[in-house]
Order: sequence, then C-alpha cells, then structure tokens
Amino acid sequence: MLHPAPAVVIADDTTDRILDSALAQYETWGVRRTTVEDVARRAGVSRVTIYRRFGNREGLAQAVLLREENRFFGELGRALERYRSPVSMLAEGFAFTLPYLRRHSLLNRLIASEPDVILPYLTTRAGPALATARRYIAAGLRQSPRIAGRRARWNLAEAEVLAEVFSRMLLSFLLTPETVANLETGDDARRFARRYLAPILSAGAAR
Repeated sequence: MLHPAPAVVIADDTTDRILDSALAQYETWGVRRTTVEDVARRAGVSRVTIYRRFGNREGLAQAVLLREENRFFGELGRALERYRSPVSMLAEGFAFTLPYLRRHSLLNRLIASEPDVILPYLTTRAGPALATARRYIAAGLRQSPRIAGRRARWNLAEAEVLAEVFSRMLLSFLLTPETVANLETGDDARRFARRYLAPILSAGAAR
C-alpha cells in the first residue's frame, strides 16, 4: 500500500536524479521488485539520502507518482493554452489525455503487472485523483465563459459537477478501452468529445 510522501521534498538536482532513477526502475521491474538499494545505486546516492528525502520506500513511490501527475497536467496545460472556448478545450483535452495515459509507460506497466498497486487509486480510492482532475477542469470552464455563441455564467457547483462527469468518463475509457466508439487515436477522441460531450457541456451551462 502506498502512503503519502513527506510534506516537504527538497527540490534540487539530487531529488530529480532519484525520482528519475526510481521511475526507470519501476518501468522496468515494477514497484514491488524495486528496492531503495536499486534506486540508490542507479541514482549514485546513498540509501540514507533517499530515506531523508522521502521517508521510506512507499514515500518514494508516492513522490514518483505525484511528479508524473504534475508532469501530465503541465503538458496538458501547454496543449490547451491556445484554445479559449470550453468546447475546444474539452475536445482537445480529451484528445490529448486519452492517448497520453494509454501510452504512459509506468501506468501501463502497473496496470498490466501490479494492478493491485495502482487500481485502487483509479477505482475505489480514486477520490484524490478525481478531485485533482475535477479542480483542473472546473477552473478551465470558469475561465472560459462563452459557450454555444452565448454568455454562460458558470458557478463553482455547476462547473465541478460537469468536471466530475468528464473525469469519471475519461477514467472509465482508460481502464476499459473496449468500446463501440472508436477511440484509438487523438482524432477519434476529439471527434467523440465534440459529438457526445460538447452537448453535455452546453446543457450544463447556466442560463
């Protein structure tokens, strides 16, 4: 079971090297078969250095996952920065996110070989992941007030409900990719979002 990483992790080249090394080990061997010694050897640091910065083996794994989450949202933000309308942001966000997560090396490694490590955080214990996605999407909706050629007065509750619907739908498509809708590529996901998700967005906008 993964536990929260220490509240403060020193941000420097050594920490980045440790996290890079841990990520590479996890992608190759999985979380269970990776030891602190393995990561220390690969990063060229002592085990004590890792323990001081991350607390324990679980804290290190949690820090890697947190950094991957932050990296994803950073890349998503850059992919969406030139779009202004909620429909375009939704379509492009869906087109970026689904292929990105489906080809994410660590995520796919854990789902395939250690599902009991990662799946609880995507299903029964997905609250924190959904909350992060919900806040991100809701903020995007509220910063883009025009939809369907009219003014939409989003309030926080409306934006968060829609954001949760889209987050849960995306998670479902990720975990069970077999679907009657063809969502193999980013273009497929973009068309799907514009045809099926944009009407939900329009209906949810406050009059």
